[in-house]
Amino acid sequence: MATTRTATTRWEGSLFEGAGRVTLDSSGLGTYDVTWAARTEAPEGRTSPEELIAAAHSSCFSMAFSNGLAKAGTPPTSLETSADVTFQPGEGITGIKITVRGVVPGISAEDFVAAAEDAKANCPVSKALTGTTITLDAALAEG
Repeated sequence: MATTRTATTRWEGSLFEGAGRVTLDSSGLGTYDVTWAARTEAPEGRTSPEELIAAAHSSCFSMAFSNGLAKAGTPPTSLETSADVTFQPGEGITGIKITVRGVVPGISAEDFVAAAEDAKANCPVSKALTGTTITLDAALAEG
C-alpha cells in the first residue's frame, strides 16, 4: 500500500532577507524555522533542506540496512547512521556521506560492508537522490 507524506513551507520575503517555517504535516511533529543564512552559514536553531534530507537519508538507509542484515540471517543489535549532506551555494547539493557503525553478531567486516553498500544503492531515498554522489563509510562498532 502506497503512503504519501506531506510537509508544508510558508516563506515570506526574498531569498536572502526572508524566512520560512517548515511544518511536518503528516506526523504533526512540529514546525521548524528555515532561512538562507541557516542554510549557508550558522544554523542558530534553524534547519535547512539539506538537514531534512540528511534525516530522511540516514533513517531510510538504517531501515534498509537492518532489513538486509536480518534477511541474511544476521540481524543487527544496533546501527548508528549519520548522513552529511553538503550544499554549495550556486551549485546545489554536491554530495552525501553516509557513516554507519553497527553491532551485528556473527557477521564479518567484509559482509557488513557489502550489506551496507547494498542498502546504500537500494534504499528508496538513495534511489530518489540518483545523480548525487553518495559515499559510504561502514564498519562494525568496536567493543
